[in-house]
Amino acid sequence: MKQGTLIFTSDGQRLISPVGNRVSCFDLVQNTSFTFSYEHRRNIACVALNSQETLMLTVDTDGRAILVNFVSRQVLHHFNFGESVTEIKFSPLGEYFAVAAGRFIQVWKVPGLEQDRQFQPFIRHRIYSGHYNDVISVNWSKDSRFFISTSKDMTSKIWSVDLSERDVQFTMAGHRDYVVGAFFNESQDVIYTVSKDGAVFQWEYTVKPGDEEDEDESDSDSDEEMDNGNSEVVKQSKPMSWRITRKDFLHSDAKVQSCCFHSGSHLLVVGLTNGSFRLYDVGTSGSTVGGSDFQLIQQLSMGQNSIDTVSINSSGEWLAFGLSALGQLLVYEWISESYILRQQGHFDTMNKCVYSPDGSRIVTASDDGKIKVWDVASGFCLYTFSEHTSNVTDLVFSKKGNVLFSCSLDGTVRAWDLIRFRNFRVLTAATRVQFTCVAVDPSGEIVVAGSQDLFEVYVWSVQTGQLLDSLQGHEGPISCVSFGAENGVLASSSWDQTVRVWDVFNRGEQVRNEPISVESDVLSLVVRPDGKELAVSTLNGQILGFDIDSTKEKWMIDVKRDIQQGRYLEDRFESKNSARGKNFTTISYSFDGLSLICGGRNNTIAMYDLANQVLLRRFTVSLNMTINGTQQLLNSSRIGQGGESLDLIDRQGEEEEWINRLDNSLPGSHRGGLDERNVRPEIRVNSITYSPTSLSFACASTEGLLLYGVDDSVIFDPYDLDLDVTPELIGELLQEREYLQAIVMAHRLNEWNVLVRVWESISLSDIELVAQGFPVVYLNRMFGFLGELLVKRETHHFEYGLVWIKSLIQWHGKYINQHKAIFSSNVKLLQRWLTRVGKELVSINEKNNYLTTFLQSASTKASESSTQHQQEEEEDVDEDDEEEEGDDDESANDSEFEGWFGAEAKTGIKPFAESEDDSDDDDINIDT
Repeated sequence: MKQGTLIFTSDGQRLISPVGNRVSCFDLVQNTSFTFSYEHRRNIACVALNSQETLMLTVDTDGRAILVNFVSRQVLHHFNFGESVTEIKFSPLGEYFAVAAGRFIQVWKVPGLEQDRQFQPFIRHRIYSGHYNDVISVNWSKDSRFFISTSKDMTSKIWSVDLSERDVQFTMAGHRDYVVGAFFNESQDVIYTVSKDGAVFQWEYTVKPGDEEDEDESDSDSDEEMDNGNSEVVKQSKPMSWRITRKDFLHSDAKVQSCCFHSGSHLLVVGLTNGSFRLYDVGTSGSTVGGSDFQLIQQLSMGQNSIDTVSINSSGEWLAFGLSALGQLLVYEWISESYILRQQGHFDTMNKCVYSPDGSRIVTASDDGKIKVWDVASGFCLYTFSEHTSNVTDLVFSKKGNVLFSCSLDGTVRAWDLIRFRNFRVLTAATRVQFTCVAVDPSGEIVVAGSQDLFEVYVWSVQTGQLLDSLQGHEGPISCVSFGAENGVLASSSWDQTVRVWDVFNRGEQVRNEPISVESDVLSLVVRPDGKELAVSTLNGQILGFDIDSTKEKWMIDVKRDIQQGRYLEDRFESKNSARGKNFTTISYSFDGLSLICGGRNNTIAMYDLANQVLLRRFTVSLNMTINGTQQLLNSSRIGQGGESLDLIDRQGEEEEWINRLDNSLPGSHRGGLDERNVRPEIRVNSITYSPTSLSFACASTEGLLLYGVDDSVIFDPYDLDLDVTPELIGELLQEREYLQAIVMAHRLNEWNVLVRVWESISLSDIELVAQGFPVVYLNRMFGFLGELLVKRETHHFEYGLVWIKSLIQWHGKYINQHKAIFSSNVKLLQRWLTRVGKELVSINEKNNYLTTFLQSASTKASESSTQHQQEEEEDVDEDDEEEEGDDDESANDSEFEGWFGAEAKTGIKPFAESEDDSDDDDINIDT
């Protein structure tokens, strides 16, 4: 989170947060998140959601607003308020919304349908003026009749929406610093104002001090009117006004940066500039009789950076905090004192992003020395590694996905265990070398890394951690190293305009062929998943494809015309005349090897079809104009007389608040992050990678980690469809038990409900017969259907799905092996499901073992106690008279049976059965 406000939905389970120039919604219960597709031209300053949760309004730092349908996520209208907006709030009843712009408060009617059934997006109700400085916050009363505003002029004002109640306007003065927030209580008869110096004033609507003789009568009339819900503040028998009835102070050295109030539970949350927050109970009544009700409930420090925004959900249990300095987003449950959500992005430039082999996670590396593991489905950070002491430059997964390798400028290559989340191996060279690229062979036994210092490629053994060899031959800095996924061939590229192919397992002949020469410096290299082809991107704006075995060039793409380079602020020409960034610095093959995705130091992501060498689609990374390199046209009004750009002038020292004038940044850097002093961060894509299991890709850019995917939720995509293929005909085939023909027609129709119905209708005994005659044309679609159903939809037909997978692979395994590139995505998706199910079965088995051990021990103790009881009965029999010996034998037998049944009654567990059939039945019950 860079800046902006946080808001909860009415149910308190979802949190809406601005992320740069976009908006994300986090479901805190389902552990999922999504980002709205639209984006602003600047960073978002404030967000508002109406009480019906149908309309969302977002405003950027320039005052440009976008109205969005929150349910369908579609943009409805664009509007420009003309100046920066500090606060925007919808009324509780959903009729108006108030906008704090400069010294004024604008009240607008909520967009809706008028009498002529036409959509009216923005109709202004009234402009309220009276403050002498910028307005900081606006808050509505519960009945939406009044609202209260706070300003930098150290006052608060009450306003009425009704034009006939102009006399309601009242100014609350007395604070000695900016008034950060003002709030109504539940009954609207008390107002709390909070200033930046930590003073909390309580205001009540009472009789003026000069009219004490009729105070009791006026108070009774006022109470009666409040009980009726009228809240009449104008028509009173005696003159009344708002006055201070109590003053409280936080007594903190830090300033108040943000605050929020929950009227139902009378909780006041205050965020301070030193990174701590305080939770106060302001009391249930406005009377000062009986002492002060202002009590500190909880205090917690979240770091050393200022808490810029705070929000509380409808139930008053969860608190949301936003810290823009480090991009932190926290959701805290104050009752249990635990975190519901704790997320923090990289506070410096991301250098690398890589998918795990199963496509469920994505890992990023940054210049801040941290490695973060993200969950693709939820968008949340799962774990952070911080052992590196310098910039992390590259990442690579092992083939199984359990081990991650990283290299850094601190001179180390580290191996991470992603099951236990620990660093188990540190690899170094004989001398201090800064590593810039790393690769691992398919077996996971050999790790190589390249540097830009000594122009060598270093080879280590993962098991022993020893340096095996250093490959020499390049005459310039190593830009990239990559292994083939199948044959284990190593390829390396350098700025010396060569690409070399190595055989690291054959020490007698390390270089397989002569170096591949290109016309310019090689910026990026990637090997196709089958290991038979490699692609390189060069400095002169070309992408070349070479055959690894013959080292011959197969294809060439000139990308200079496909790149849309934005205009920088210091440029005196438009973007179309710019010559910088006309190449790609990162490229990646798709999982089938048929397409190539590219990115670089520009605002363009390009996707190419390698079979025809044509551009399939071009993406724009960002429209955020606060980043350098995104503008297109030249704005002469922002150019000074000497030709300098007015946007590059550092105006940080002109800030009114002392904390905003502090400058701890690093001047002259172009990479973004914390260094935004005299140079804006440049737009760039440092890394791009395809997902191995789905039609999506991710890129690490200046705007953050961006994930692109195909939204097929409303797309009807039939395959080989005829007029005869109908749901009715498929139902008739199911009744006739023509399962093979029915499922083939269902795939041709490609409707999800029909596919599921046909799939579940096939009996277990007929699966193998259907799989045997299943056409190979629809085989990949069948695997995709199984992966979607078992992994994403999480069906409970575990055994049924396993039988399908086994039968299809058994009868068509040879064809699948011959066409690995086609089936790679769906097969890996099924492997991901099998891995998860296997872990669940192992955990269930362990629990059953513990239960079996407990039952066996309990049964043994019951058997021993019954045997002891039987022996005691036999001793009693020996002591009896000989005349009653026969009767005593019968009673001993009866006591023996009573001992068995008594043990069962006491322990509730039957002793071991006499027959094997009974023991087998017990085992079956335990397992199930």
